[in-house]
Parts: sequence; C-alpha cells; structure tokens
Amino acid sequence: MNKKQLRPISAIAKEIKWNWLNVYFGAVPYLDAMMSLESIDELYGVDSAKSIILYFLVNASTWRGDIARRIKKELNELVKI
Repeated sequence: MNKKQLRPISAIAKEIKWNWLNVYFGAVPYLDAMMSLESIDELYGVDSAKSIILYFLVNASTWRGDIARRIKKELNELVKI
C-alpha cells in the first residue's frame, strides 16, 4: 500500500521558490514543472512526477540550509512511494 502524500508537489515547489532566491539554472525547468504537479502519480508531458523530482534533486546540490535539507528529505521520501 502506498504512503499518503502529505503536501501537493506544487506547494513544495512554491516553498522552494520562496526560499531559494537564485535557483541554479539546471534546476529551473524541473522546478517550473513541479509548480504544475499535485501528486507523484501525475505526468508532466511524457515525464513522470517522480523523474521530474529526481532531476530537480540532482540539480539542487547548491541549494543549502535547514529548509533545503528538510524539503530535499521530503522530496526523497515522496519518490520512494
């Protein structure tokens, strides 16, 4: 049985944009895609929400701090569903 997703992906993306003021250019397209996703079961074009999140995480290594660690942990848990 799948674990229930607590927050919509778009809400997580909004918090990222609020906190990470100078988003790394490689993360921008994935963050923009996350803005239109609600659940891990959705597609963005032909890409799964899971792949969008994973690509974002790969490109978010320069985003640091307590909020970044918390949100990255939340996203990592989300893709394990």
